[in-house]
Amino acid sequence: MSYIIRKIAKGDDAAVAKVIRDVLVEHNVPKVGTAYADASLDCMFEAYTKPNSVYFVVEREGRIIGGAGVAPLDNGPADTCELQKMYFLAEVRGLGIGSKMIDKCLVSATAFGFAQCYLETMPYMQAAQKLYLKNGFTYLDAPMGDTGHSSCPVWMIKLLD
Repeated sequence: MSYIIRKIAKGDDAAVAKVIRDVLVEHNVPKVGTAYADASLDCMFEAYTKPNSVYFVVEREGRIIGGAGVAPLDNGPADTCELQKMYFLAEVRGLGIGSKMIDKCLVSATAFGFAQCYLETMPYMQAAQKLYLKNGFTYLDAPMGDTGHSSCPVWMIKLLD
């Protein structure tokens, strides 16, 4: 399968929001207290033009099929970023794209000067948790920062090189 990973562009907002919402609905994720309700979801390009933030999309044959980004963790330690909005359509899961996206995001996080990367997910998203563990994330006992994702009870962190 041929695909490209690139930074989000201004014209990508609607396609990225649709991928994220479709994946969340597929997994029966609550619409409140999760990424589904984030105000930034419909203006992702603008949201990731802020300092020390980047969002990447995966594109195949001109169609966005997934994405992931990093940004400073709101109201968290200054040296901590958050892996955000990492979602892929079912048709491309299990092909190694997730690990490539995590790597790309963490390389950017390190370049921004972050020392650790935090994330939140759902307990029944076992494949995602397996991917995060494989890429060096470990579980936390409590949330960090103020993500607004009160419905996401699984918290993980990775120390960056």
